[in-house]
Amino acid sequence: MTQTEAELYEQIQSGDRNALESLYMKYEKLLFSYAFKMTSNREMSEEIVQDVFMKVWHKKGGYDPSKGKLSTWLITMTRNATIDVLRRQKIQTYEYDERDDVDPAQNAQSSSVEAAVEAGEDKAMIQSAMDGLSREQQRIINLFYFRACSHSQIAKSLDLPLGTVKSRIRLALTHLKKNIETVKKGGDN
Repeated sequence: MTQTEAELYEQIQSGDRNALESLYMKYEKLLFSYAFKMTSNREMSEEIVQDVFMKVWHKKGGYDPSKGKLSTWLITMTRNATIDVLRRQKIQTYEYDERDDVDPAQNAQSSSVEAAVEAGEDKAMIQSAMDGLSREQQRIINLFYFRACSHSQIAKSLDLPLGTVKSRIRLALTHLKKNIETVKKGGDN
């Protein structure tokens, strides 16, 4: 009998160490990989992953199965923990206000794209969908999601106006979402 993510999370919340170990074994590599892409530092990434699982164990934050997959929630916690660590160490400053300043339509697009990317369940599918984007769109998605650059950092890096960067991110996300749906259906980009 397979266990649902919600059941596993409930067992952890009731103090089941075996359930926490199962969750760790299932997602540790994914979370480490995600943190490492942002930090390029093995030790820091390991600490971040430990911190995320300690938060899960100590019931900080709360997973709500009605709002999405457990893997997506864990990746979000990992991203937030990574940004916190980077801020504390003053490696790079991130601007939350710009990320929070997206319209609900972009947020919905981001969530579905993030869920596909963060789940890490099918790298070939994501790579195929990314290959269907223009080089510029690939670069913007890479900077925004995998390097966790803010809108203003991207604008400075690409020498573009801030509004243009926001529009191009929105457009790239729309194209990526369509490409993912096409790839899932077995079609070509």
